[in-house]
Amino acid sequence: MATKILLVEDDRDLAQSLADYLAAEGFELERAPTAAAARKIGPAAVDLVILDWKLPDAPGIDLLREWRAQGTLTPVILLTARTDLVDRVVGLELGANDYITKPFEPRELLARLRVQLRQLPSAAPQESTLRCGELELSKTTREVRFRNRQVELSRQEFSLLCLLMENPNRVFSREEILNQAWGYESFPTTRTIDTHILQLRQKTDAALFETVRGIGYRLRTL
Repeated sequence: MATKILLVEDDRDLAQSLADYLAAEGFELERAPTAAAARKIGPAAVDLVILDWKLPDAPGIDLLREWRAQGTLTPVILLTARTDLVDRVVGLELGANDYITKPFEPRELLARLRVQLRQLPSAAPQESTLRCGELELSKTTREVRFRNRQVELSRQEFSLLCLLMENPNRVFSREEILNQAWGYESFPTTRTIDTHILQLRQKTDAALFETVRGIGYRLRTL
């Protein structure tokens, strides 16, 4: 089931561009141009809310305050043109989970969004053990075995391998790996991905990790 997002934004051009971008990333969008429209949908109906501070009928911050007073725990990312530290502090103290100032790159919002979604409790139990040929990874014990021998991985190597094993044969760009394996808050450079792929190749089988020229990497099912 696709993750559902409520986008509360009155700027039609920005709302449309964000909706198109997020839909292309596999998210399901509900859109609301006003606070009144957002109230009708409600945060309980979605997994995350992207909320503009300035709306035509009420400040978005008032809507956030209202939702938190009702006990709603749905993650909220504030969008605003305000840059003052005091405004950021107010937004976070009133219950915003994150804060991004305009203008911004859609992929930055996507990275922050994914960080918040990773912290949500899973609605259904996930497969705790991943297997790809002779490679086996346990999410529960954080152990990796290759050809029946244990492989010692760093935290970042484990996160990268887990992402690739959850999506065998899918090509990931370096930027996607940075966003999904580590998240925006620990944003290294794309060269870090090359280094970690090299380490995984050395510790397992180089043939498993295919370089897709000009794009990134994928885990091959041998």
